[in-house]
Amino acid sequence: MKAVRLETTGKLQLCEVERPAPGPGELLVRIEACGICGTDRHIYHGEFPSKSPVTLGHEFAGIVEAVGDGATDFRPGMRVTGDPNISCGGCEECRRGRVNLCRKLQAIGIHRDGGFADYVCMPQSQAFALPGDLDPLHGAFCEPLACCIHGVDLGGLQAGSSAVVLGGGVIGLLTVQLARLAGATRVVLVTRSGEKRRLAESLGATATVDPGDGDVVTRIAAEDGLLPGGADVVFECAGVPETMQQAPRLARRGGTAVILGVMPQGATIAIEPFDLLFREVRLIGSFVNPFTHGRAADLIASGRIKVEPLISRRIGLAEAPDAITNPARSGEIRVLVVPDGK
Repeated sequence: MKAVRLETTGKLQLCEVERPAPGPGELLVRIEACGICGTDRHIYHGEFPSKSPVTLGHEFAGIVEAVGDGATDFRPGMRVTGDPNISCGGCEECRRGRVNLCRKLQAIGIHRDGGFADYVCMPQSQAFALPGDLDPLHGAFCEPLACCIHGVDLGGLQAGSSAVVLGGGVIGLLTVQLARLAGATRVVLVTRSGEKRRLAESLGATATVDPGDGDVVTRIAAEDGLLPGGADVVFECAGVPETMQQAPRLARRGGTAVILGVMPQGATIAIEPFDLLFREVRLIGSFVNPFTHGRAADLIASGRIKVEPLISRRIGLAEAPDAITNPARSGEIRVLVVPDGK
């Protein structure tokens, strides 16, 4: 079969490899779609911990092709989405129920072969069923949506609350929708892209801000701003120094800033501890998707979360190395890899 393999940092190529066979408790899944995530680019550049050689791709959906011994929960022909994060179940963090912080966490598409391929093998415990009539491209959004659900959970959004979302990529636009579903009555999205601002408004944002038009904190959190005093919850979804620094400053007194964006490992920013202390702002990191993948699959299947407008283009496996190793095109939200001939 064909697979997009990271041989080592900075070396990614399309290869011919042997098709895997499912082991005990595993499923062999024929990939229908797999999203290109910013993390894939970080991995390529050596900015996110991984294990090579490995087939990349952790946002995938497909059809069960075969099942291994003891894999009785699924049958061939079923459409599934895969939760890529596999915890050990036995370490101290797992026993506390914090499986996303497992000390032996292994992720499909990061530490073991993933979805930029014709087929992938995964434990049945990581699979979640999707409707047979669901657009298969939509199933590839379950993993990023699951990460956003975790962030919204940590933020503690309540009915009638306010939120700021920093970043107009797929994570930001999914978070806008989740914030409205959680009952937020005012949701402000910040991004430089006019196209993404318009899309955010169509997806539920009550206001949008172009950071090129003036100081974001002043425009939103000043007494005459969009959210006087700041937001109940701020979601940093861009993963750049500017928005990382803005996030806690946009939270109201006693508010919360949730970090969903990913910066390169080792990067640092300046934070004013006195401001966090004096205004009692909570700054929380949100890492992957503990126990939220099933909820994401249900939301995608129900149509309550709109993902079709987030698809910028679909490409084949042959085009994937170029798309991953280069910066995203201007205005792109999500590029989906659809294995050739599928």
